Amino acid sequence: MSVGIEIRRATHDDYEGVKAFTETLWEDRGGDYIPEIYHDWLEDEDDDHKKTFLADAGDDVAGIVQAVMLSPDEAWFQGMRINPDYQRQGLSGRLNEACFDWARERGATVGRIMIFSWNAASLGAARKGGFEPATEFRFAHPEPDSGVAGPDAVSSDPATAWRYWTHSDAREHLNGLGFAPEETWAVRELTRDDFAAFADETAVFAVERENGTAAASYRVRTYDRENDDGGTVTWAEYGVGAWDDVDAARSLLAAIARDAAAVGADRTRVLIPETAAYVSDASYAGAEISEEPDFAFGIDLANGD
Repeated sequence: MSVGIEIRRATHDDYEGVKAFTETLWEDRGGDYIPEIYHDWLEDEDDDHKKTFLADAGDDVAGIVQAVMLSPDEAWFQGMRINPDYQRQGLSGRLNEACFDWARERGATVGRIMIFSWNAASLGAARKGGFEPATEFRFAHPEPDSGVAGPDAVSSDPATAWRYWTHSDAREHLNGLGFAPEETWAVRELTRDDFAAFADETAVFAVERENGTAAASYRVRTYDRENDDGGTVTWAEYGVGAWDDVDAARSLLAAIARDAAAVGADRTRVLIPETAAYVSDASYAGAEISEEPDFAFGIDLANGD
């Protein structure tokens, strides 16, 4: 067991210790992102909606994880890493419990995580830690293009988009989850107010036909990332893609492509349900799709001690 290892808040001074064991992780997958974003990733000391926990083994950093409040009752846990030299000592459980206690104190009734589908070890650890499967999704990557068009009209009405979302197969498959505006690479339950806010602050899309709405989406954010050549790539992220059929997918993805071009994006990412229909629809509609899905898991925090 992890006797003598202290669980405490991570600080900027811990960077070298975190880097020492994370920089060699997943080299066959392009490496771990934490060493690159660590200082920006950490919260300020007075930031009460986020906390990064570190397992301090004295001379080594034995593990790290971050907890974030996405809504008044939804917590998100991310960046769980255990130093290979300290595995099988119960550290992931201790770090999880630190996150759970912190989130419960702030009113969370549910906590969620996302795990890449290829990460078999983390999938097993999540289930051992009490997390249950919530949903799975993949990403479509339509190319930004100001001139592309689809067969259907597209409006920016948030009420229409919200109403479609509430009755869509996508919402049922995704358990109501979409990309959260509060944190990158995090999902939470979408609300009517979210769609109104997206319409005011970013963008909302509703594919409309004479017989009703056929698709919906929203832009959650744009951001810049440095590529391997040292240049900057601008990404536009769309929190969900929901549609009835291939033509609706074409219309929605075309609207997203135009929007991405309008905001100067080089790449896009649209979260779509991981189903044979949605993934093949996106491909048939001409969008690049990610090679593998991602899995979301959740844990009930309402009845914890």
